[in-house]
Amino acid sequence: MNPLIRVRDLNVHFPVSRGVLFKRTTGVVRAVDRISFEIMRGETLSLVGESGCGKSTLARAILQLERPTSGRVYFGNTELTGLAPAALRQARRYMQMIFQDPYSSLNPRMTVAQIVAEPLLVHGVATGRQSRKRVAGLLQTVGLSPGMMHRYPHEFSGGQRQRIGIARALAVNPDFIVCDEAIAALDVSIQAQIINLLKDLQRQFDLTYLFIAHDLAVVKHLSRRVAAMYAGRIVELADRDRLYDDPQHPYTRLLLSAVPVPDPGARAGRHAESPAADPASVDPALVDPASVDPALVDPALGTVPATGCSFSHRCPLATDRCRRDAPELRPVAEGHEVACFHA
Repeated sequence: MNPLIRVRDLNVHFPVSRGVLFKRTTGVVRAVDRISFEIMRGETLSLVGESGCGKSTLARAILQLERPTSGRVYFGNTELTGLAPAALRQARRYMQMIFQDPYSSLNPRMTVAQIVAEPLLVHGVATGRQSRKRVAGLLQTVGLSPGMMHRYPHEFSGGQRQRIGIARALAVNPDFIVCDEAIAALDVSIQAQIINLLKDLQRQFDLTYLFIAHDLAVVKHLSRRVAAMYAGRIVELADRDRLYDDPQHPYTRLLLSAVPVPDPGARAGRHAESPAADPASVDPALVDPASVDPALVDPALGTVPATGCSFSHRCPLATDRCRRDAPELRPVAEGHEVACFHA
C-alpha cells in the first residue's frame, strides 16, 4: 500500500509576544514539534488527544492552511511545502476539510446550493446547469433531499448541516479529507449516523481520511490506525486493535481509562491511570525554554522543563532521564511506535 500523505519533521511554532506599544518576542509556542508519519491511500488514520495538544494545527499545516515553520509535507509525489500559491491552489482540489462546528462553518447568507457549488466554481469544475445537477447528486449521496438546495443553513439541524459540509468537501472529488472533530458538536445518536456515512463514502469514493478526535471510543469504529498526540508531539502510533489492547505510552493509557464503560463489572476491573498533576490550560512543555521570559511562567505550574519528555510533568512513571532526554518514536512491535523510555 502506497502512502498518500507523508509528513517529515514538521514544526509549527508561534511567537509569544509581550508589551503593548513595543511588542517583543519573549518565547515560542511549539504547537507542532518534530512530527513525522504517513497516511496510506484508502485508510483512516485517527489523531487523538486532549484539547490544545495541536491536532487541528497539525491538520491545517498538512493542508498548508497554516504554513509550517519547518519540515515537509508530501501529497503523493508532490511536496506541498514548496509549492507556489497558484500550484498550491490547484493541489487543494484533491484535499478537503470537514470542520468541527456545522453552525459556524456554513455561510448563513448562502443557500445550500451556493455553499456546495462554491468549490466547483473556485476550481472551474462545473457551472450553470451542470453545477446544479452535481449539487443535487451530492445532496442525495449524503442523505439529503435535492429539494432542500434552496434553503439556508439556519433551516437545518446540526446533523443536517454537517451533511452539507460533507457534500461540500466531496464536490471536487478529493482524494484526501481531514475530518477535524467532525462529530464533536453533534448528539450521540447523530454521531453514529455521520460515522456510518463517512465509512460508506470512503468505500464508495476510495477516500483517505485523517480523522481528528479526542474520544477514543468514537475512533475505534472508524480508524485503521490511531496516533495519540500530546503537547505538539505524537507519543504513540499503532494499529487500532493493538493500541486498544496493549497501549504502551502512559498518556495513551490515561486516554483509554477515561473512556466510559457501560458495564459496571468491566469498569471495576479496569486499571485506571492517574496523572501526577492536572493538565495546565497552556502546557508548559509547549513553550521554548531557551527564549521564554521567566515573568511569563505561572508560579503554580513550576519551572518550564528545559528538555525531556513533554509528558514528564504529569507522568507517574517519570524518572530523571525522562525529564532530561526527549524520547523519540521507536518501534516496539510491528506497526507499533512509542515515544517512551518505559515502553
